[in-house]
Amino acid sequence: MIAIIGAGPAGLAAAMTVAENNEQVVVIDSAPRPGGQYWRHLSQVEGYKSGRSAKYFRALHENEKITYISGAQIWSAVHNENGITLNYLAAGIESSITVEKVILATGAHDRAIPFTGWERPGVMTPGAAQALLKGHNVIAGQRILITGTGPFLLPVAVGLAAAGADVAGIIEAHSPFRWLKSPLALLLNPQKSIELIYYARKIAQYKLKVSFGRAVVAFDGKSATIAKIDSELRIKQKESEIACDVIAAGWGFTPDVTLGGILGCKQVVDRDGTVIFAVDGEQRSSAKNIWIAGEATGIGGADLALIEGRIAALSALSLSIPLRLHFARYRSQKFATALQVSYPVGNGWQGWIAPESNICRCEEVSLGEICASVTELSANDARTSKLFTRAGMGMCQGRICSRNVSEIIASQTHCEVTDLERIGYSNRPIATPISLGALADGIK
Repeated sequence: MIAIIGAGPAGLAAAMTVAENNEQVVVIDSAPRPGGQYWRHLSQVEGYKSGRSAKYFRALHENEKITYISGAQIWSAVHNENGITLNYLAAGIESSITVEKVILATGAHDRAIPFTGWERPGVMTPGAAQALLKGHNVIAGQRILITGTGPFLLPVAVGLAAAGADVAGIIEAHSPFRWLKSPLALLLNPQKSIELIYYARKIAQYKLKVSFGRAVVAFDGKSATIAKIDSELRIKQKESEIACDVIAAGWGFTPDVTLGGILGCKQVVDRDGTVIFAVDGEQRSSAKNIWIAGEATGIGGADLALIEGRIAALSALSLSIPLRLHFARYRSQKFATALQVSYPVGNGWQGWIAPESNICRCEEVSLGEICASVTELSANDARTSKLFTRAGMGMCQGRICSRNVSEIIASQTHCEVTDLERIGYSNRPIATPISLGALADGIK
């Protein structure tokens, strides 16, 4: 049997491909409903190209070859003589399943970078604001400001506006003219221009104001301070304040590599500093009988994830992969690279933060304390600083702050963050935050 971890676009495409070839497959997902971040909706999927999700959901729920386990937290996985055993907790019951092959489609989460006041209530990621809306029909606040960089800001702002939210504006850090640096990607992906036109029309329809080359650099709970910034995110000039009670700030995505790391899949550092899995042309990882698809092999969006999911499934079934799928992946990968070129995240954000601002929100460790671990205690890397300050030792186990802490330490010591350090802070011995009490109480 094949197990697919994750029910986002990559996982759903892989599951449907396996089932269409009359093989049994089990899909395990931590969310109560399938779709991942992209298709996470309470009932009907809405938005650009929303209709294409229907066939995947129908296959997941109706195809007898697919077993779907939702709300399951996989906390560990091991290779053994019988295959790969996945240990998970679902509805308070601890279970395990041993399968011959695994396709990992574990997705990604928003990358957050700090600014003065980001610890205040009302500051969240665009993914969180979207999850509240899609999953619970909840609008996050009275007046919401969307900020950060990347195309993900657009569907979040449009979705909130369509639901009746008062969207104070979209503050994009970079100029749209940066896309001119990637002409080949634009030529190979003309459908993306259609998508851009779709969102441009929606932005005009809801009269949303979009500002480029700017960022939110401070928040006092009632208003956001807006500054003009350069391409490295350094402040050029503070300009204005915008009244709002919620800020949704996102700076790209961080792939979830934890489970694959536990299973020994080789990881590499992408050009934008994110840690991803190394896979071959058939999405096969370095570990035996494990394939990986979607954001965990490089942030590329739903189109690329769907293609990679199908390729991974065909390879896991030892079937030939059509040339058109290889070419479709090549085109989407070119677009993914163009995203990195168009929306880079420099380190100028470190100049936005007051020394008393917390960088690790779980353990309430401030910028000043992290800098002091370098200047007063001679910490020369994030791990040593963590031992002095507890930064990254909270509930999220550094999923949010580890990269930021490493970048701050590197600036203080005038060194580069090494690939080994990036891979180190991206991995954890337990795949998902789970208390020992929950495990102890689980019925097995």
